[in-house]
Amino acid sequence: MNEQNTNQTANQTPYVSVAIDGPAGAGKSTIARRVAAELGYLYVDTGAIYRTVGYHMSLMGIGPKDKDGIERCIDDVNIQIEYQADGIQHMILNGQDVTDRIRTPEMSMMASGVAAQDCVRAYLLDMQRELARTHNVVMDGRDIGTVVLPNAQVKVYLTASAEVRADRRWKELTAKGEQVRYEDVYTDVVKRDEADMNRKIAPLKCADDAEVLDCSYLTIDQVVAEMKAIIRRKTAQ
Repeated sequence: MNEQNTNQTANQTPYVSVAIDGPAGAGKSTIARRVAAELGYLYVDTGAIYRTVGYHMSLMGIGPKDKDGIERCIDDVNIQIEYQADGIQHMILNGQDVTDRIRTPEMSMMASGVAAQDCVRAYLLDMQRELARTHNVVMDGRDIGTVVLPNAQVKVYLTASAEVRADRRWKELTAKGEQVRYEDVYTDVVKRDEADMNRKIAPLKCADDAEVLDCSYLTIDQVVAEMKAIIRRKTAQ
C-alpha cells in the first residue's frame, strides 16, 4: 500500500487515533496506558515493540548498528501483543513473554539503534497501522504523529526536562533493586535523546499539528486530565 492510499484509509477510518510522541522517560507509556483505560481505547506501546526487536538481535549477538545482521534476522522475529488482566501490554517474542526482559537501559539503547534501521521500521509499520485501522487507539512512540499515523485526529508531544526524566528513571530502577547511579542514568537519557533526534530515518520531532504538553512539574493525574481534555477538544471538532 503506497503512502497516498494509506493516508486515504486513515482519513476514512471510523476509529479515533491518539498519537503521543516525545523523548524517552517523559512518561508516555504511563500516561497513554491510563488515558486508554479511562477512555476504553486500545493502548499500543510502540517502544516496547522496538525493544522486543532489539532484544531478539541481542540474543543473536547482533549489535544495533549491524545493518546487514539485522536484515538477515528480521524475518525470524515473530512478535505478538497480548493484553492480559494486569492491563500491561505483554510482548511475546517467538512464543515467549519477554515483557520484563526488555525493560533495561541496555534494551533502551538497543531499541533506539534498531529503530534507525529502515528494514525494521518497514517490518513493523503495517502492524502498527493495522491496529489503528481496527481500533480506537492511544499509541505512543517517537514518530507516531509524524510517520506512523500522520492523520491521527489527536497528536500530543509529551516532554519533560532531561534532569526530571533521568530522576524518574533512576527512582524506577532503584525501586526494583537495581544498583545504578543517577549520573549514569542521566547520561543514558541524553545519549538516547541525541540518537533519537538525529537518526536519518523517522527522527524524533514534534509534529507541526501536535499540542506540546510539558509534564516536568505535573502529577500523573494532572497530565492524564490535560491529555483527556485535549482529546475531547480535538475529537469534538
